[in-house]
Amino acid sequence: MFHHRTVLVKERVGFFKLADTFDIYDPASGMQIGIAQERISPLLKIARLIINKRLLPTLVEIRERSDGPVVLSLRRGGALLHANVTVRDAAGGVLGRFKSKLFSLGGGFDVFDAQQRPVAEIKGDWKGWNFRFLTSDGSELGKVTKKWGGLGKELLTSADNYIISLTDHARLTQESAMLLLAAGLAIDVVYKEK
Repeated sequence: MFHHRTVLVKERVGFFKLADTFDIYDPASGMQIGIAQERISPLLKIARLIINKRLLPTLVEIRERSDGPVVLSLRRGGALLHANVTVRDAAGGVLGRFKSKLFSLGGGFDVFDAQQRPVAEIKGDWKGWNFRFLTSDGSELGKVTKKWGGLGKELLTSADNYIISLTDHARLTQESAMLLLAAGLAIDVVYKEK
């Protein structure tokens, strides 16, 4: 999954869902290459009925197949002003962290490595639909772009589709592909869910 420069993430539609599932595709072939599922306790599912789910903690696990081992995970703690998302690899080691920006027109994150050093920034546009993954010197590593799902889907559900892509000049490493996929999912669980 992490050798693709571009992936399509489609959130599954559900009118009364308490946990999200995202299908991950290779847009060139249309083949599913992964699945991301939110894993939360029954108590948190009940809490989501009365509390905005953006304020509650969550865990998103990414697998290549629904019955396969976890290859990447994101954990967001409870958040009131700042959301903190920790990204872990298959072995449970910390790859990096995202900290949401308090004042940002379209949303965004500061990106930190495993040792808490700032390494990049994720900036949203004024609509909050398109995000750029920028290094500390301002060069663009990748993009997360919302893909229009159609009028009915956009009006009736909160399910979103995203194209996540590394730029042509960015070096494709497993870590950069993992962090960019994690960024796309973090944008959804931090900014887009209600």
